[in-house]
Amino acid sequence: MTKDVIISIRGLQVLVDENGEQEPVEVLNTGQYYYKNNQHYILYDEPAEGFEETTHNILKFNKNKLEVRKRGLMEVHMIFEENKKNISMYQTPFGVMDMGIATTRIELTEEPERIFLEVDYALEMGGSYVGDCNIQLLVQARTKENLAL
Repeated sequence: MTKDVIISIRGLQVLVDENGEQEPVEVLNTGQYYYKNNQHYILYDEPAEGFEETTHNILKFNKNKLEVRKRGLMEVHMIFEENKKNISMYQTPFGVMDMGIATTRIELTEEPERIFLEVDYALEMGGSYVGDCNIQLLVQARTKENLAL
């Protein structure tokens, strides 16, 4: 895999539309990829609508665990480990929330120029169950064909 990559994260946040239907959110971005000590690392910056400051993201993962670190406008260190519950403090411009993540499944598919990670988890906010969630992370080598992104 090349250092320069395209990152697609689907379902990290779930929004509810005006009809009460859940709509998955997809974030498409460019970033850097590294592999060190049997861990995959993805680094990218994420702008926030209505704010000048961005959030720097570091994703660290293998077949058993995903760590998401956000620094900047949003700050959090989330840990997803299969069959474990982890608590994180999520700092936003609007305040701090405690977030519980109970991961039920992690599945990693690795190919020479493509990595796909899928995580299923139950989410709690403020000690209350919010819902069952899913993250789909697709990392692809940046090529001449997808250079426009």
